[in-house]
Amino acid sequence: MDILRAKTKELFLYDGYTEKQKQNKALNLKEIEEKRVKLGSYPRRLVLELTNACNLKCIMCGRNESVFNNRFLDMSYLYNNIADVLEYVEEVTLFGWGEPTIHPEFGKIVEFLDKYPVHKYFLTNGSTLRKISDYLFDFKVDIMAISLDGATAETNNRIRLGSDFDRIVADLKDIVQQRRVRNVSYPYVNFALTLMKQNLHELPDMVNLAHEIGIEEVKAVYLTTFSEKLEEEVLWNKADEVKEVFAEAVEWGRARGIKVKLPHIQGEDIAGTKFHKDCFVGWRDFFIGSDGNIRPCQSISRNMFHISKYRTLMEAWNSEEMMHFRSVVNEQKKMWDECKRCYQSSHANWNRKTSFLQIDEEFAPQWERRHQ
Repeated sequence: MDILRAKTKELFLYDGYTEKQKQNKALNLKEIEEKRVKLGSYPRRLVLELTNACNLKCIMCGRNESVFNNRFLDMSYLYNNIADVLEYVEEVTLFGWGEPTIHPEFGKIVEFLDKYPVHKYFLTNGSTLRKISDYLFDFKVDIMAISLDGATAETNNRIRLGSDFDRIVADLKDIVQQRRVRNVSYPYVNFALTLMKQNLHELPDMVNLAHEIGIEEVKAVYLTTFSEKLEEEVLWNKADEVKEVFAEAVEWGRARGIKVKLPHIQGEDIAGTKFHKDCFVGWRDFFIGSDGNIRPCQSISRNMFHISKYRTLMEAWNSEEMMHFRSVVNEQKKMWDECKRCYQSSHANWNRKTSFLQIDEEFAPQWERRHQ
């Protein structure tokens, strides 16, 4: 079993693509190769930050260092303007700075998406699994990622304040049992673990936990800290230790049939000396923030424009702002400063210190540092 890497051009491979989706993907990949800035293809992934609010207080979260005005995405524009696009989009991901399942219309949103051939994917802290479990099956959620930051209650609950490890594990076991009873393969479930000094050595145990529960994958990303308080927790200059733990996790994954998705080890990232790996989010993804503003990805603080500026989503997709971003994002001398210190898990260059340390840097919209 090979080590899995986060996707850049590609998305998760699903069954049952329509001809429209297949043709759009082919055109999109061709336009990426040709470095087009005005696209004939539709976005292949729509990313909706349903909210930037959260019901936990994780020690490494940027919201501890900044002032967030909690918002919930107003879906009225999208309900009326994205139907045509959803015939071509391969995946809708519900993801951002907050916990998507606490959006008051979460059930209505996944029900709406289920009317179209898109695949549905969201990341959750697991606190609402009992409340949303029926949605997973009634509206065919394809992938659900669970943020868990330790293989024991002691570690996870210490890092993810307000999280209940034992309840999450019990709820996941129930969901896996429901899959068996219903004789379905969805949702595909993975753990999403933020690696730091205090939980690195529990990564192999996370693989074991996934096997025990009956879920498919363990994904790990490095901690990027926005605070001096966690500077000692980042894994910068810990490559030998990381490599040893990664090797053990991969071995356990092979033995237990669990997929293991890992970032590159410092010094081995394929980006070499570049600011970041070649970035394709401006061609593949369309990100709508919880305030209705368009950003290239969740890890960039700059709002380009409000979605209401354009009459249709496709006008926004080929707006001057989006075309400008595509023209500079992979140009070492022209890219935005935020991109030069990229910490987005798929595209960051883990050979660079700035991917691990973002102290005093802007990292979220309307960023304002809390007074210490």
